[in-house]
Amino acid sequence: MKPRHFITLNDLSADELRAIIQRAIELKKMRADGAIYEPLKNKVLAMIFEKSSTRTRISFEAGMAQFGGAALFLSPRDTQLGRGEPIEDSARVISRMVDGIMLRTNDHETVTTFAQHSNVPVINGLTDRFHPCQLLADLQTWFEQRGDIKGKRVCWIGDGNNMCQSYMNAAKLLDFKLAIACPAGYEPEQALLDETSSHVKLFHDPKQAVIDADLVVTDVWASMGQEEEQKSREKDFADFQVNSALMALAKPDAMFMHCLPAHRGEEVSTEVLDGGQSVIWDEAENRLHAQKALLEFLMK
Repeated sequence: MKPRHFITLNDLSADELRAIIQRAIELKKMRADGAIYEPLKNKVLAMIFEKSSTRTRISFEAGMAQFGGAALFLSPRDTQLGRGEPIEDSARVISRMVDGIMLRTNDHETVTTFAQHSNVPVINGLTDRFHPCQLLADLQTWFEQRGDIKGKRVCWIGDGNNMCQSYMNAAKLLDFKLAIACPAGYEPEQALLDETSSHVKLFHDPKQAVIDADLVVTDVWASMGQEEEQKSREKDFADFQVNSALMALAKPDAMFMHCLPAHRGEEVSTEVLDGGQSVIWDEAENRLHAQKALLEFLMK
């Protein structure tokens, strides 16, 4: 039987996604209550990192330990992947020795190719196109504090990057409206805009996009690998900072989220980041619980 993979949110049905979110909330309570629950005892997750990480590594490694299993940290410097072994061959070998594989890579094609040749579940820990694990944490944060997100209005402000594109998939899957505000030239993929047009609307003015938003989300202007574009992006995104004036145009009880790390004073003001509408610390913690629910779903 072919394993289930988690490459984008579209690998789940809406019912499965909601079930994983609810399970994450249950697992969070179990941990707070001190319950010992080890459904993945003696299971091993291989974690392959081409990009550096804080939240992704800690959450997956801690999650496997709490589930009674183990996690292996692998980097291209430490494996044959960094010496030119074909991805297909690495996938065949590694998947014969472990029970699941998480990849955090530059090119989305690396993860899709790996999954095609793996005997065990493969999880996308981040690529240049999508970051679905972060969306699980964001959605858990919303659901546990506000209930179902169906019919709500979410506003994404900033680059049409992997986070933005994952929100686009989430909007269609869970039936909420997504307004995207980005500078000209920084839009998400046109094919994805076409696929999600029933739920997604594109703006180039953040003040228009944020009106009546229930949730406002942003990310850094220059992601990993784009550092050389920092100065030019600062100019292009100058009018796209999430600050108190912009949040005032959203609903009075609108939440603010950011996947972190944040550049205070750039894409978001310190006042908003540390303010009463911000749920960034719950959002960050929920990477652990949401991914535990995902690991249980794929590997148990």
